Amino acid sequence: MRTIKAGTSYFALAFGAGFVMGMIRVPFLVPRLGERIAELIEMPFMLVVIVLAARFVIRRFALPARSLVRLGTGLIALGLLVAAELLLAVALQDRSLGDYIASRDPLSGSVYLAMLILFALMPLILLRRPSGLDNP
Repeated sequence: MRTIKAGTSYFALAFGAGFVMGMIRVPFLVPRLGERIAELIEMPFMLVVIVLAARFVIRRFALPARSLVRLGTGLIALGLLVAAELLLAVALQDRSLGDYIASRDPLSGSVYLAMLILFALMPLILLRRPSGLDNP
């Protein structure tokens, strides 16, 4: 149960931060720089959010230093994030799933995919860090 709560919280932190950054990116950066550059500028900030959110969740829920628990937390969060993104894309933008995927920029979309993988693996990656920064 703790893994589910941790995964849900991890998702909420990352999704909330991404939503706020999107509120800045779309009206202010996209018109001036274009979609690709605006999304690429946002990526390092999201990486910081991912690391901080994973560390927070690990501490807050006292996740044990076990690979399956950490990976489970990341995969739950990833599933929720992908579901939320697709739901928003289809419902709010009135697009089909195929249209949404086809509209992604190849470069920033590839970086985004890599970020999703990092997002899912970050609780596990922090387990491997020798510094112990993620220990409760």
